[in-house]
Amino acid sequence: MARPSGSDAGVTGPRVRDAAERLFAAHGYAAVSMRAIAAEVGIGAGALYHYTPDKQTLLFQLMRAHLEEVIAAWAETDPKGAPADRLDAFARFHIQFHLDRPEAVFIAYMELRALEPDNFAVIETLRRRYEAILRDILAAGVAAGEMQVADVPLAANALIAMLTGVTTWYREGGRLERGEVETLYAQMALGAVGAQKSSAKTF
Repeated sequence: MARPSGSDAGVTGPRVRDAAERLFAAHGYAAVSMRAIAAEVGIGAGALYHYTPDKQTLLFQLMRAHLEEVIAAWAETDPKGAPADRLDAFARFHIQFHLDRPEAVFIAYMELRALEPDNFAVIETLRRRYEAILRDILAAGVAAGEMQVADVPLAANALIAMLTGVTTWYREGGRLERGEVETLYAQMALGAVGAQKSSAKTF
C-alpha cells in the first residue's frame, strides 16, 4: 500500500492522535478499536495503518508526548530562586498545564496498566523525571531551613496527587475561577511543608 504524501501525513497524523486521545479518554483504551479511531478521523480502517502500526503505539506516543511537554514547559517556567517561590510556581504551573489537558491527564494516569513492558519503562522514567523536579524543590527547601518535610519522596507524591486532583472536579464557570484555584492550591502546598513565599515573609 502506498504511504501518504508528506502534506497528508502532516495533517492526518495529528488528527489520528487527537481522535485516539478523545476516544481513549471517553471510553478507555481497551474499549476503543482501531476501526473506531479511523471512523472518528473519517478515513478507512486500512488507511489508519499508514499513520500508526497499532493501537499500543498510539497510546505510548500520547503518554510520551504529554510527559515530555510538561517537563519542557516547566523548564521554561521555573523561576529558579528560593525553594518556597519555586514550590509556589510549580503548584500554579502544574494546575494550569493539566487543566488545559484533561484528556491527556486522564490517559496518563488511568491507562498506565495498558502499556506493554518496554513502553511502560519509558513512560515511568519520564514520570520519575517530572516527580524529581518537585522532590528537588522540597529537598532544597529542607536544606535551606525553609520547609519542614519528614519524607521528601512521600511529600512530593502527595502534593502531585493533590494538584492533579483539580482536573477531576474543576469546571469553567464554577464557584471559583481558575486563578483563585491556583492561588488556593499553591497556598495549601506551601502550608503543607511549613513554607511561605519570600514576598510574603515579614522580617
